[in-house]
Amino acid sequence: MSEMTLSEAFKSPVTHARTSREICQHYALRALTALLLVVCFVSLAVGPTEVSVSHIFGAIDYWLLGDETALTLRDKVVLMDIRMPRTLLGCLVGASLAASGAMMQGLFRNPLADPGLVGVSSGAGLAAVCVITLSSGLPAWFLDDYSVYLLPWGAFIGGAATTALLYKVATRRGQTSIATMLLAGIALGALAGAVTGFLVFGSTDEELRDLTFWGMGGLGSSTWPRVWSTLPFALAVLISLPFIAKGLNAFLLGEAEAFHLGFNTQHLKRLIIILVAGATGASVAAAGAIGFVGIVVPHVLRLVIGPDHRFLLPSCALLGASLLVAADVVARTVVAPAELPIGIITAVIGAPVFLSILLGRKNQVQL
Repeated sequence: MSEMTLSEAFKSPVTHARTSREICQHYALRALTALLLVVCFVSLAVGPTEVSVSHIFGAIDYWLLGDETALTLRDKVVLMDIRMPRTLLGCLVGASLAASGAMMQGLFRNPLADPGLVGVSSGAGLAAVCVITLSSGLPAWFLDDYSVYLLPWGAFIGGAATTALLYKVATRRGQTSIATMLLAGIALGALAGAVTGFLVFGSTDEELRDLTFWGMGGLGSSTWPRVWSTLPFALAVLISLPFIAKGLNAFLLGEAEAFHLGFNTQHLKRLIIILVAGATGASVAAAGAIGFVGIVVPHVLRLVIGPDHRFLLPSCALLGASLLVAADVVARTVVAPAELPIGIITAVIGAPVFLSILLGRKNQVQL
């Protein structure tokens, strides 16, 4: 059996149906790209200070070409120092969370899988809480130079350490049990939540306020250094998507079948786990705990364009970025001049979809 056999498995024997699915997939990618561009323009234009489209293009000229005459001082501050890093960070976090969710669902062969289920988010969150509550004891010169990088790298280390422990627990004789990893992840997530609660209990009022708003998620503290610290982890995921898509397609047939098709299943599982740990850790550190993006986006797109990960993974990245940037626009305008945490917006959208998934699976079982 060859990889060509796998690609044929996604195609209907009816040529017209096959062509219709392929057309739908390609048009979906184009539509999602256009949607992301529109949402980003809206994000740059909408806010307490209105910005025209010409000024947005001027900001792009200033950013790419260094044209000092393209922007007024006011627009330079509003666009370049506030809205552009916020929009870019929303794109990076949304794309990372949605792509990570799609990879986890493909790995577990379960539409309910999410980085939070295997404890990655909890481990990253625990490390972030440690940074917030314990960093005050570090030397002042260190905090002045490196404080902006402490949170993302701390969260990445926490997510990676949790992932490494899960991988070690679930691996026996060179084989990794996905079911064992899932159960161990739930246990480690509960343990991380308990330690996090203990740290929150002993925190000061100022730290408690920071932890509360961080826990609900948001892009209000977006800065260029935070964008640059998140960028490597998001790029690692996005660049890897074309190389793992065929392997995840093979996993749809089963792990044994993927192995017999010539894929190194252990290497693929290890790579996906590392990528998800890095992307989730950086996202949690940059924007706090934002739920449901990794579940809702892949599930909706799978219903529209099918399970082929060659199209599903990039589509998830595009729609995840659009969803989070749009949620940020709503969060900062619906209760202006105050700002609503993004986690509330994504929960309002994601919880009904998640319940519909559960009810759909229940009905399938009853049938």
